[in-house]
Amino acid sequence: MQRNPIRVATYDGPGGQPTIREVPWPAVPRQAALIKIGACGVCGTDQHILKGHWPKPLPWPFTLGHEIGGVIVEKGADFTEDFMGKPLAVGSKVMIPPLMPCGRCNYCVHYPESANKCLTPVYYGRYLGFDKAPHLWGGWAEYVYVDLEMLPGTKVYKLPDDMSLRLGSLSEPLTSCIRAFNRAKRAGGFNWGDTVVIQGSGPIGILAVAAAQEMGAGRVICVGAPESPRLELARRFGAEATVDIGAYATAAERIARVREIVGGFGADLVMDCSGHPTAGPEGIEFLRDGGTYVEMGQFTDAGAIETNWHRICTKDINLLGSWAFTGNDLPLGVDMLYRTRDKYPWLAMQTVYPFTEEGVSQAVADAMAMKTVKSTIVPFPELA
Repeated sequence: MQRNPIRVATYDGPGGQPTIREVPWPAVPRQAALIKIGACGVCGTDQHILKGHWPKPLPWPFTLGHEIGGVIVEKGADFTEDFMGKPLAVGSKVMIPPLMPCGRCNYCVHYPESANKCLTPVYYGRYLGFDKAPHLWGGWAEYVYVDLEMLPGTKVYKLPDDMSLRLGSLSEPLTSCIRAFNRAKRAGGFNWGDTVVIQGSGPIGILAVAAAQEMGAGRVICVGAPESPRLELARRFGAEATVDIGAYATAAERIARVREIVGGFGADLVMDCSGHPTAGPEGIEFLRDGGTYVEMGQFTDAGAIETNWHRICTKDINLLGSWAFTGNDLPLGVDMLYRTRDKYPWLAMQTVYPFTEEGVSQAVADAMAMKTVKSTIVPFPELA
């Protein structure tokens, strides 16, 4: 049977524009599968990569996009279950995370709780170049290809049968938020009823507002911009109050306003989801003495800042970094989304764009301009 070529978007380097290329339909061996993409988000990391902020070499040209919700359309005979042992078939809805620990390196074997720092991870949407056949290695495409023999660190997760693929595409970024709160919890820095301040009102910030509540926060405040569409959505997601960094233009004004909202001593936990390096010194001042600061927003290298570490010492705070998640964290994100699918306006986060060169380019541009909360590329609207 003659099949139409598959279309994928690639970028040649930072600052470039997408080019849609056609590749042939691949053979699918026994341990492989072809996944038709229903929805794929534009992540802040994608934006930073296109700004030249990724700190390591990248295999340009390649296909960006790693927040994938899709459906299996073809699979080999030995591709039978997901990473958690759930059976997979043609027609199963799935997601694949971008960072997939290998299971064999020093961190995976000896420090499995830190497998997110795997030395040789499989990295969809980032470290697999377009030149590597069959050229389907990222989410800004019509299909993505997975092969457990070629890339044994690959992990696939089954989504509930009645879960929309747009909702499923949020499971990867939400899991990053869940792990960050669990990092604080395990360090004794996050307890039921705590007051939480989220820095950043982009997609990670909005997801963190929801995750904080689901994981036991008492009060949640969000600091960010602009008011529309981002801060107003943060309140729809349950933020008690928001602080507009445009209206409160200096760090001193924002610190005073946050402390006015939460009480003069400051918040119990502050989490940076902004991706802006200046957030740290300011966020520490949102904290009460003895509080916990979690840095999860500086996923790329956006530059250095001047800070005073005396404040970390004198405030007696916990300071934690959180990088992505491990293989066992991902089901927590899928479950939280599914369990709360009618509780939060998840799909209101997403602005949908078609899979064309113009659509992909506009999705990225609007995300960078903060005109959207989560730009989402939808190659097949009937699937999403």
